[in-house]
Amino acid sequence: MQLPYDVADDILAVHLLSFFITCFYVPCFVFLLALPSLFFTLFSHLFLILLSLSLSYFLTTLPHFLSSCFHFPQLTLFLHRVSSLQLWVLFVSPENSEMAWHLILVLVFAVSQATADEEPYIGVNIGTDLSIMPHPTQVVALLKAQQIRHIRLYDADRGMLVALANSGIRVMVSIPNEQLLGIGQSNSTAANWVSRNIVAHYPATNITAICVGSEVLTTLPNAARILVNAMKFVHSALVASNLDNQIKVSSPLASSIILDSFPPSQAFFNRSWNPVLVPMLNFLQSTGSYLMLNIYPYYDYMQSNGVIPLDYALFKPLSPTKEAVDANTLVHYSNVFDAMVDATYFAMAFLNFTNIPVIVTETGWPSKGDSNEPDATMENANTYNSNLIRHVMNKTGTPKRPGIAVSTYIYELYNEDLKPGPISEKNWGLFDANGDPIYILRLTDSGSLLANDTTNQTYCTAKEGADPKMLQAALDWACGPGKVDCSPLLQGKPCYEPDNVIAHATYAFDTYYHRMGKTSDACDFNGVADITTTDPSHGSCIFPGSLGRNGTMVNITAPSMNSTSSDSPGRNIYGRGGFGSMLLVIKVMVWSLILL
Repeated sequence: MQLPYDVADDILAVHLLSFFITCFYVPCFVFLLALPSLFFTLFSHLFLILLSLSLSYFLTTLPHFLSSCFHFPQLTLFLHRVSSLQLWVLFVSPENSEMAWHLILVLVFAVSQATADEEPYIGVNIGTDLSIMPHPTQVVALLKAQQIRHIRLYDADRGMLVALANSGIRVMVSIPNEQLLGIGQSNSTAANWVSRNIVAHYPATNITAICVGSEVLTTLPNAARILVNAMKFVHSALVASNLDNQIKVSSPLASSIILDSFPPSQAFFNRSWNPVLVPMLNFLQSTGSYLMLNIYPYYDYMQSNGVIPLDYALFKPLSPTKEAVDANTLVHYSNVFDAMVDATYFAMAFLNFTNIPVIVTETGWPSKGDSNEPDATMENANTYNSNLIRHVMNKTGTPKRPGIAVSTYIYELYNEDLKPGPISEKNWGLFDANGDPIYILRLTDSGSLLANDTTNQTYCTAKEGADPKMLQAALDWACGPGKVDCSPLLQGKPCYEPDNVIAHATYAFDTYYHRMGKTSDACDFNGVADITTTDPSHGSCIFPGSLGRNGTMVNITAPSMNSTSSDSPGRNIYGRGGFGSMLLVIKVMVWSLILL
């Protein structure tokens, strides 16, 4: 039986359980220690049974909560199995008590970790309509240099999946629309597809979801009747391979299927698609998957005939008087994105589905357009994507669900010059085919992991035409009294080549300059150095303060690729702060004391 959970209530319930265990059960156990041995034996068993019944009830609800709100398959599967046990039986006999207590400790720690680690994230779509498509290994190198940890592919290209193996990057693969009919009409075809494109690469390639088609209802309506069948067949193949808890199945929908999207509180899906949407939502709910939605405020703005202000579409700050107000709820909306996400939640609720999370699989803004697209500019694209990233990563949430941000994939990694249609269709990318940024995202003031101020990048380099002897003297000073680490300049190290005094001096000068806070006095070296805005990094030699490699600026901040995270979609992208860590340590210490 599926219970109608509300995400915010569940999160509260998890924390309340932790609080209740710590504040009620722990004092009770301390009281038991003071009783005479006969009474201790009697009451301790009653106490343990009460505790186990509480946890048993909680564990029966927790797996659904986790699968509905997060992608944390290993823990969810574990709790499904544990919740089927009658834990109180473990406590009845003394020989089982120690095992039971250890199980309790593991579960409390796991629950704390689950609620602490599951965070929203920013991903990027990777299209391939380029006249010169970079090799898969080059694509992965760019992703690593940019520390992009989540991507969505529009197919299941073997070369890309092989290149992504052991990279730590989480991958959504797709079944293209042209393959949908075959998979939706044949269980065996779906099984073969999963075997060839998923099982053959997992777990080396960390595939987290399968997109069955894309915007099928609006772009390929004739295939809509078999869409849910295709999703079910693919899911059945995952079940047969024991991968259904690790890999979710869904299908990206265009936001245009939501009619009357403002005010959000009265939004509803196009009723003509209810025969497809209701079974799809049932499937998503029963499998713990999420609704995938493509949101394009650019098109909403362009088609609104001036009704939607540009600032409202771009996430720019608005005064309360300029915000859009939902007349039914009196909630204020400051951007199109949030309004559309909330409209989706209301539209699902209209069909009695209230516990299916939303993931935005496409959104972005073009950096260039035709003459009739004056707002497709680099400035607006930069503004939209920078504000979007900040909005998601700061966990702002939406007015309907404050603090619960929606994981989002930016459209897209590369400009696709072969895309048909207007110029704007070819210019949604963050990078060109060479890996050079189309623009530098402004991601300041968004926490420590977003403190990469790309608006004023300067470097200190050796001045052209400077006396080589003076350069050598300045280089010797920087690597000696200046205390610059010049080990990267040694033979065999990344910055040894080119082996000349100008290149080596530039590395030492720039390192010293950045260490001294980029003051003008720190880039003088007796007149043989100059400040420049050109990144001097080259090849594998990345200079301090550089934002990437070969001119490839870091456009997206995310955790280090050396992170040990393996299950949490955005573990290191968002810090929960010292308080959360301290609370977790206190919980573990309390339970450790109990075990002692």
